Amino acid sequence: MASQVEYENHLHDTKPKWFAVYTRYKREKVVKKFLDKKGITSYLPLNKVVRRWERKVKNVELPLINCYVFVNIVKSDYIHVLETENVLNFVRFSKNLISIPDEEIELMKRVTGEFNDIEIVQSRITKGDRVEIVGGSLTGTTGKLVEKENKKRFLIELDNIGYSLLIEVDPMLLRKIY
Repeated sequence: MASQVEYENHLHDTKPKWFAVYTRYKREKVVKKFLDKKGITSYLPLNKVVRRWERKVKNVELPLINCYVFVNIVKSDYIHVLETENVLNFVRFSKNLISIPDEEIELMKRVTGEFNDIEIVQSRITKGDRVEIVGGSLTGTTGKLVEKENKKRFLIELDNIGYSLLIEVDPMLLRKIY
């Protein structure tokens, strides 16, 4: 008999949490309006950019992260979000539905309110970097990246318990600590 794989799901019955949803290309603002009409709390970080054309200059607001809208929901809102036109799916990490900490959403709000022409760059994790595990049973555990065997296998040296444990971790569950 095959064992059932247990996936992590941060949805809660009563406490709203932030999640990211994928949208169709260039439909982020429309999705935000649809979610607002449904009474679902959503956030779309917009980047103020100056666009120059041959005959004119225009200030435009573009999504900070293409095809992403953030929603603050409880478990009962999950289906309502998925049923929203132009929403493709929830962003998952190795099939786990992981919530985004309130502090990260607040940071995005502060950054987009204060700065213009922001560029998003995906962080690269290299050997020796301090990392945090953001999903699975070891969520919140920190350690050092010891080896990067390939794109799918990372070895992490954990130091939370006073001993070093060498474990293999899915790269989607790792976040670089600065």
